[in-house]
Amino acid sequence: MSDLKYSRVLLKLSGESLMGDKSFGIHPERLQHYAREIKDLIDLGVEVAVVIGGGNIFRGLQAGDSGIERVQGDYMGMMATVINGMALQSALELKGVYTRLISAIEMKEIAEPYIRRRAIRHLEKGRVIIFSAGTGSPYFTTDSAAALRANEISADVILKGTRVDGIYSADPEKHPEAERYDQISFARVISMGLKVMDMTAFTLCQENNLPIVVFDVNEPQNLSKLVQGESVGTLVH
Repeated sequence: MSDLKYSRVLLKLSGESLMGDKSFGIHPERLQHYAREIKDLIDLGVEVAVVIGGGNIFRGLQAGDSGIERVQGDYMGMMATVINGMALQSALELKGVYTRLISAIEMKEIAEPYIRRRAIRHLEKGRVIIFSAGTGSPYFTTDSAAALRANEISADVILKGTRVDGIYSADPEKHPEAERYDQISFARVISMGLKVMDMTAFTLCQENNLPIVVFDVNEPQNLSKLVQGESVGTLVH
């Protein structure tokens, strides 16, 4: 444990990241990749919590286009995160990793209710905890859920897995000349209007001095390198 830079982490994955090259749903290879990466962290002795989005199944903000009320749509999005959490739980357990699926909305047949002290005890016992159903309240994103839970469990860092290898001055997929940052301050991210997380989540991290690392989650071994102190992605602090 002494050679680890981060010993308790919260990994934030988007629902879209599970799609792979599909237009919706869960791509089996993506799911297996994330399970392998998380297992590597457990093998290193890292305590791991995961928050996963639901955008591959349903995003609350899409609801308006369907004639669905915003609050109802947000709850539907929360249900989608539970489905993704169950899929990740299954993939991890097939690799011999002990897990607990925790839901902010009570559904006792498939998930534990969120109790902070119990969640921390699971981490201490080496179990991966998967936080699902967001914060349990509408109008909050899974970014906000990640920031809230990470602070509550006293995580060392939020690891935000994306498709790009860090934070750029502009979208690198649209602007090849964009500058990439190794480190950047919370204040500079805000002043430049960079989209790292939604503002509610970002402010919660800033006020509690909780660093965020934005990194390419699809690159094998990136997670393990990160927790061992290698320079991967962009550190916001």
